[in-house]
Amino acid sequence: MAARPPLVALKDVRLQDGQRPLFEGVDLAIEPRTRSCLVGRNGAGKSTLMKLVMGLIEADSGDRSVQAGTRFAYVPQEPLIVGETLLDYATSGGAEPWMAEAWLTTFGMDPNKSAKGLSGGEIRRAALAKAFAEEPDLLLLDEPTNHMDILAIELLEKEIIAAKCAALIVSHDRAFLNRVTQSCHWLEHRRVRTLNKGFDAFDDWAAKVQEEEAESLRRLNKRIEAETYTFYRSITAQRTRNEGRARALEAMRQDRALRVKDIPREIHLGVDSGVTSGKLVADLKGVSKSFGDRVVIKPFTTRVIRGDRLAIVGPNGAGKTTLVKILLGELAPDEGTVKLGANLEPVYLDQSREGLKSDMTLWDALTPGGGDSILVRGHSKHVAAYAKDFLFQEGQLRQPISTLSGGERNRLLLARALARPANMLVLDEPTNDLDMDTLDKLEELLDGYDGTLILVSHDRDFVDRLATSTIGMNGRGDIVETPGGWTDFIAQNPGFLSPPPGGSTATKSPVGGKSEPARTDPPLAAAPPVSARRAERKLSFKDTHRLKELDALIAALPAEIAAHEARLADPNFYSRDPSGFDATMKALDAARAKLDAAEEEWLEIEAKREALAAG
Repeated sequence: MAARPPLVALKDVRLQDGQRPLFEGVDLAIEPRTRSCLVGRNGAGKSTLMKLVMGLIEADSGDRSVQAGTRFAYVPQEPLIVGETLLDYATSGGAEPWMAEAWLTTFGMDPNKSAKGLSGGEIRRAALAKAFAEEPDLLLLDEPTNHMDILAIELLEKEIIAAKCAALIVSHDRAFLNRVTQSCHWLEHRRVRTLNKGFDAFDDWAAKVQEEEAESLRRLNKRIEAETYTFYRSITAQRTRNEGRARALEAMRQDRALRVKDIPREIHLGVDSGVTSGKLVADLKGVSKSFGDRVVIKPFTTRVIRGDRLAIVGPNGAGKTTLVKILLGELAPDEGTVKLGANLEPVYLDQSREGLKSDMTLWDALTPGGGDSILVRGHSKHVAAYAKDFLFQEGQLRQPISTLSGGERNRLLLARALARPANMLVLDEPTNDLDMDTLDKLEELLDGYDGTLILVSHDRDFVDRLATSTIGMNGRGDIVETPGGWTDFIAQNPGFLSPPPGGSTATKSPVGGKSEPARTDPPLAAAPPVSARRAERKLSFKDTHRLKELDALIAALPAEIAAHEARLADPNFYSRDPSGFDATMKALDAARAKLDAAEEEWLEIEAKREALAAG
């Protein structure tokens, strides 16, 4: 079959970004009905290249050709919603009102809803609805899964696959790209390489390309070394020969300089788990929470042990952040009890980016107390050096945060969070706007972290790689916990996150596709009457009494430990009273050991009590 002419083609495109060349000799072709991803590091110019494809900006040189009549639709990283209602916004690009209304409904949005005061997920879904309603030949999506919950992402996957248009997608979401793409464009070293396979083949291909480039650079270094030696040994040879060799040697050196310059800097992430927390991190029993008439958490029981890697998943608005705040002791439940462990030092990275004001500079954000240094995991470091670890240039330090991209703002949040020692990391949507290389580094860091990790994320691949257990919340108060990551959770709880029976009607895409009934949860079995239930078996009197003793012990020992640590913090203590110092050290070790033993025994008795109640 003859190749189809491309909708859009770029040939030998060059573009300067100030003094820096952004693109040099970029070739890119997008064929009709082909779903492609555009992959590259943050700052490589992916968003700019998309705008070049659309014709929103012009290249300094090179050619752009477009098939006559080609229609574009573009969803940027941070869509701007205008108009009184969502329908006004969705028709602002020329879409027919009935088509715009249908797509808004498909993406779960009320066409008559005000266009103001929308959440991040609502903004994204409205922008996607507008783009689909415009019936483009080429759909360009820049980080379309940001702020979207898992159900919305799965819906978007289905609609992209069913669409008759071509698509060019920038995304960090590996699971999403694996499902929807048929080819990959890799923006690296100011040029674009193309792989005519889906993203699931990208990593192996990219690794092979990088190995070949590293080997080519190694061979070039050897040639320069050999030629330099020969050149200086033949200094008395014919002048014309030396001049030719000098030019050839200089050309090789310039080639090497360009290649080395193109090697991207890597982000340097580190984390200090600080003091060891108690073995028990949090124990929730029969916890429930409502806001007005809305039940967010029905009675739920769980236990978090030191070193657990707990993922919390569910639709936007399901109550994931509420559960996190209960786990941290920041929010009291309506019913039930919350028992927090000893010596907890949590760090909470909040998806709302609270604490980052748009007029604040990057320097101010990293040094809230002023000065030119920051305490990084117990050691003072100059703010410019620490910012460099997170790929910030020194010239950016005095720029307002409003000028930073989404990925840069998220890297700034990571820089602030990881500077402090923490034996408990709580990361709420940490993957938004991060490129895949940074994500890989973050996964590597968290994989080696020996503290407790609580992860709230819609990134299915990220959850699969890190979580040892997953809590699912369906937005109706129901909560289920399953060992393993996202794949394990969905395999063991099919339909749990889907809309309830009668919650939505059969849906049909506005263009093409067949009607599909909404997925529903299986009906919950009715609880047996009280008279039919087995009488609950209880702990022995001895165990019950011991449990009360342990509760009091676990509550009192942290204060005793803190008192010993305060005495040892006196720099003159040892010189003034060596024997007292040694005695305090022994008492501190004994108190810590006593706390560990008490927590271990408490967990054993609690497990026995739960087993008796279940039996």
